[in-house]
Amino acid sequence: MGGTRSEHPSAIRAPRYDDIILQVQRGRATITINRPQRLNALRTTTMYELCHALAAVSDDPGVGVLVLTGAGERAFCVGGDVREPTRNERAKREQVRLYLELGESLRCCGVPVILRVRGYCIGAGHEMNVIADLTISGASGVFGQAGTRLGWAPTWWATQMLARTVGEKRAREIVYLSRRYSAEEALAMGLINAVVPDDRLDEEVDRWCEEVLSNSPEGLRLAKVGLNAGSDAARGSILPSIELNVLNHLHGPDPAEGIRAFQEGRSADWRPQRAGHGPPPEAL
Repeated sequence: MGGTRSEHPSAIRAPRYDDIILQVQRGRATITINRPQRLNALRTTTMYELCHALAAVSDDPGVGVLVLTGAGERAFCVGGDVREPTRNERAKREQVRLYLELGESLRCCGVPVILRVRGYCIGAGHEMNVIADLTISGASGVFGQAGTRLGWAPTWWATQMLARTVGEKRAREIVYLSRRYSAEEALAMGLINAVVPDDRLDEEVDRWCEEVLSNSPEGLRLAKVGLNAGSDAARGSILPSIELNVLNHLHGPDPAEGIRAFQEGRSADWRPQRAGHGPPPEAL
């Protein structure tokens, strides 16, 4: 471990959170989404707390690497909690603001962010995978987007970044089809950095953290700024895309059917929406 970390003990005094756990030890901060009963799905409280914790960690001189993970063995995060959907534009825009802040906090965090994944990493959970610097997965990891199954699109960095990560054709497959990919498949396409058996996951994350901590803090910070520079221009498309999603999510027929189908445990029926599309029969 780099000597600079021991010279600068962390100044963080984490409050008692409801939805997350923040721990700092020996130069490493760990943020755990602690809603295993909901597969670590994100609600507004979760995102408030994630943003607060990331702000505390980002510039703390005693922190050299951040691990973001989820409690339990079944999921890192399955995205937004669609069993607790926002019901009005004010609440939805509050959530959107938090998504924007959370994305910026992860991208601009002054230290490398490592995702530690077991089980599902889906929807907004997978978008955090796209945003994070590095991802280490157990063999149980399952990756993918969910927006098109629910009536919207993953415009919180996934549509902006996936093509840079896995190429145009694969990115469109991931977004359009909302398929699920094993950890090995995710590794092969460059979505993650390493796969190990679940019982070796903590050991592997520790090893990567130690390697990060052995390097120059300023060098890592500058490297992150430089690596982000190529995709920074993508920010310009995120806010209008999310605003369209706000209106669609609250007023569009597709999200209404998608969420209802999910809550009822059935496949969505898109036929009524498709019935009004396309040219009239006499034009065919």
